[in-house]
Amino acid sequence: MPQFQPDIGHIPSHPDVIQDILNLAKITPEDIFYDLGCGDGQMVIAAALQYGARGVGVDIDPDRIQAANENALAAGVSDRVTFRHQNIFESDFSDATVVYVYLLPHVNKRLRPMLWKQLKPGGRVISLDFHMEDWQPEHVIYVPTPEAEFTIFRWVISEQLADRI
Repeated sequence: MPQFQPDIGHIPSHPDVIQDILNLAKITPEDIFYDLGCGDGQMVIAAALQYGARGVGVDIDPDRIQAANENALAAGVSDRVTFRHQNIFESDFSDATVVYVYLLPHVNKRLRPMLWKQLKPGGRVISLDFHMEDWQPEHVIYVPTPEAEFTIFRWVISEQLADRI
């Protein structure tokens, strides 16, 4: 397996916003939830546990993938989730109905054409704290916690976006 260099360091999603993220994503048991830069798998595991969704996590760090697999096994959802040691820019996530990212704006900008190309109309994209430049979100919520206020963005792939690529 090739060694990849991350574009950014890993910062887990704040536990106080996980439920808000999943609610904004409108997860259902029919969804395939991808977390690009999944770390220890907490978001994918939560989507599977709370909503019965299938999930896929992608991370560049093999140690995080190992931890994610261990966490999924401990949570009893390893039959519903998969974790891939991959560079997100070399990943196929075209079967996703929801894609979650907690990536910096320059990474989101680079990822945006892939989202437009791979996701089908109606696919949802959720980002914690970081926008997608001039792609206007459909919905934004602000979640205060004792430590900070978080911003959660949701975009929906439209026919027009799918035709732009």
